[in-house]
Formats: sequence, C-alpha cells, structure tokens
Amino acid sequence: MYYFSKFLAVAKMATDDYVGFTFFVGCMAMMAASAFFFLSMNNFDKKWRTSILVSGLITFIAAVHYWYMRDYWASNAESPTFFRYVDWVLTVPLMCVEFYLILKVAGAKRSMMWRLIFLSVIMLVTGYFGEAVYRDQAWFWGLISGIAYFVIVYDIWLGEAKKLAEEAGGAVLKAHKTLCWFVLVGWAIYPLGYMAGTPGWYSFIGDWGLNMDVIYNIGDAVNKIGFGLVVYGAALASSND
Repeated sequence: MYYFSKFLAVAKMATDDYVGFTFFVGCMAMMAASAFFFLSMNNFDKKWRTSILVSGLITFIAAVHYWYMRDYWASNAESPTFFRYVDWVLTVPLMCVEFYLILKVAGAKRSMMWRLIFLSVIMLVTGYFGEAVYRDQAWFWGLISGIAYFVIVYDIWLGEAKKLAEEAGGAVLKAHKTLCWFVLVGWAIYPLGYMAGTPGWYSFIGDWGLNMDVIYNIGDAVNKIGFGLVVYGAALASSND
C-alpha cells in the first residue's frame, strides 16, 4: 500500500511541475549511467577499472537519493535540502577521488587525494550549516564553503594536480583539463544556488525559490554523468593507444 500510494503521488504530477519532472528524469538518467559504467568495466585495462567503478558509484548513489528526493517533492512540494546534501557529501568526494585515480600513472600521492576530499567535505558541511541550520549566519558559512571550493579549483588548475597531468600527457592530460572545467564551470552552479537561497550578504543574487531545484537537478546530471563520461573517454583512448 505504501509503495502504491507513492506511485499515485508521482502519477498525479502536474504537467507544469518542472521541479518534479527534473527529479524524475534525473533519477532515471543516473540509473542508466550507473548501468552503463558498471557493465563497461571489463572492457578496459585493470588500471582504469577502478576509475570506471567510481564513476558508476557516483551516479548510483545519486540515483538512490534522487528516488527519495522525487518522492519527498511529490509529498511535500518542498526542496529536499537534507537529502541533497547527503548525496553531495558522498558523491563530491568521490569525484575528487577521480582526479587521484587518473593521475596515479604520473605518480599522484594519496595525500593529494585526501586533501581534495577534506576540502570538499568542508565545502559541503559548511554549506549545509549556512543553508539549513544557521541561516542567520549564512554569509559566514558560505564564505568558508567558498574558500574551500576555490582552494580545490586552485589545486587542480594550478597546483600539484596540474603538474602531474602535464607529466602524464596524452589522454590523462586531456581528461584532467575537461574535469577541471567541470569543477570550475559546472560546480559553480552550487555556490550560486546557495547565494540565491540564503538571506544576508548574498541576497543581491535574487530569490529564485524552488526553481533552484530545477537548476540543481540539471547541474547534478550534467556534472556527475559528465564526469564519468570523461573518465570513460580517457580509458577508451588509453586502451586504443
């Protein structure tokens, strides 16, 4: 009965409910991407299989959370902030792990991976505090979150990660550059959404309200699936060399 009622809630989705539509499409897209990555793992050399596996885990975790977020939206017509941040705190560090995995061939150390993971967790936890817990101090928590984000950008664009990518060259360098653009441009939608959805210093961005969920959902699908496809492309290019 519970699952039947949930089905009815989705079936009654209004034709102009673009937020609900993007939750549903996002869930299906993430599931399809997970199946694609998992089933393609054995097509590549052992050194690329972990990267493809992580790509599949990223989209699989997102698909599960989008399933819950879709139902939460259908039942409450409220932005599922908690579920979204739980998703991000699991998937974003894994996206950072992808940088380490593709740069291992150039001698990347685990210290680089843990630094990126630590910065991503700081970025997300402080973002959640500002958006959901301490909204009166949203400017402060947003500032800390933003600093962590820009340190990540610096590390991958100008720091150790860039040097390692240049040493590796070929498909690894091309993949690294593309992933860097995903972080710089694709991830930028998240701090913009934070500023638009919290009071205080950032109010000049404008109150986009629940429409931000549409942008978040599209951004999530592009960033997470896109990350995996870049890694898949690098693995394919490397196997064909």
